Amino acid sequence: MLIRILLAAMCFLTVGAHAEESPNVIIIISDDAGYADFGFTGCTDWATPNIDRLAAEGVIFEQGYVSASVCSPSRAGLITGCYQQRFGHEFNLGGAGRELGLDPDARTIADAMREQGYATGAIGKWHLGQSAAYRPLSRGFDEFYGYLGGSRSYRPIDEPSQTHRPMRNDAFEQDPPDSYVTHTLGKEAADFLDRHSDEPSFLYVAFTAVHTPMHATEDDLDQVDSGIKPAKRRTLAAMTRALDDAVGTILDAADRQIRPSLVFFINDNGGATTNASENGMFRGMKGSKFEGGVRVPFVMRWRGRVTAGSRYLAPVSSLDVFPTCLAASGAEPAAWSGVDGVNLLPFVDGERDGPPHEMLFWRRGVAAAVRSGDYKLIRVETNPLMLFNIREDPGETTNIADQHRVLVLQLTRSLEVWESGLAEPLWHEGEVWTQNQIKKHREDVRTRDDERRLPD
Repeated sequence: MLIRILLAAMCFLTVGAHAEESPNVIIIISDDAGYADFGFTGCTDWATPNIDRLAAEGVIFEQGYVSASVCSPSRAGLITGCYQQRFGHEFNLGGAGRELGLDPDARTIADAMREQGYATGAIGKWHLGQSAAYRPLSRGFDEFYGYLGGSRSYRPIDEPSQTHRPMRNDAFEQDPPDSYVTHTLGKEAADFLDRHSDEPSFLYVAFTAVHTPMHATEDDLDQVDSGIKPAKRRTLAAMTRALDDAVGTILDAADRQIRPSLVFFINDNGGATTNASENGMFRGMKGSKFEGGVRVPFVMRWRGRVTAGSRYLAPVSSLDVFPTCLAASGAEPAAWSGVDGVNLLPFVDGERDGPPHEMLFWRRGVAAAVRSGDYKLIRVETNPLMLFNIREDPGETTNIADQHRVLVLQLTRSLEVWESGLAEPLWHEGEVWTQNQIKKHREDVRTRDDERRLPD
């Protein structure tokens, strides 16, 4: 009997040590959500208890940025850890881009985690290419359930196109009867974790919520405040409730595994005007280089490693997710050499001082920006240069370019040096979106009413 107890204890210790070395890694991405539309970022119109629990148990990055203000290039940056413009993925993938996608030579986070012995799964929105060479199973993922396109109905579609049809691994399926996409994705993600409970898992979960179309279940609508106005925002409340429930489903699955989990929650870009989202104090929206376009809710939880309830104040980027996940897996720094992101763990732990990045850059066609220290320069073709002190003026209300002309020249030069290392874009969006970029950065576009007159 004593020998059996000792053997059981040894087994437990071995599993526990292995689990500590190799946590499960989960990246959860919401779509087009407003910065101020979660409880932990100040929302009072509705509750997000599961996402708030994740934030309370981890670290909130107060200045968390994505590398693009629209869906596809933002995902390309996160999944490679590199500025997506380095391999020509500068613009959004439209409906006509079936033979285009993420550069096949670009190494993805799934490639890297699989090299570390992880089972790799992708759930949800892909939006990185539709033909076989660009699909998840060709990009380092062992399993995939989701949709190749950028958005679709949340309800079953009788005869969906390839873009909108659910895909499991490399085979298309029909929508489950009476299903709702957000609920389905949460269940599929939890199932992946449960099926791979005996090995380290890397799971990339990209929800379509709360991107348009504005579809909510009657049950979720019944559970939110009937007084929320306008009606579209009440629908957004119900859609966010479904998203929060699905995140809860994933967290429950993660927490019942033997291994601890490193979990990221991040939004893909700033809140859109088309879904009635709100970006709080931040000027701008999806598609712009103002804070409301590129600054997003950004959380990391790793129980026992990351201090619960902490906040990190220096600017960080979605590019940092790649090396941070690899570092958590036990990989040596050489495994993420050449990426633009940095491992955030020593910064969060207090082992390293100073900001993770000296500068952060953005560009999509005619609109570009650079963040250096407290300052951000926005350069848009035909518009005056804009400079803001983000620490003193996070709402970017006052253009101080005329008062800091030397700094403007320095930041403009830094932006040009960065651009000199970029590739030519592999595709373009067209003149309509060029003009859209210019209009979104006009001085007179300041309020949400102004913004809602512009397309996302």
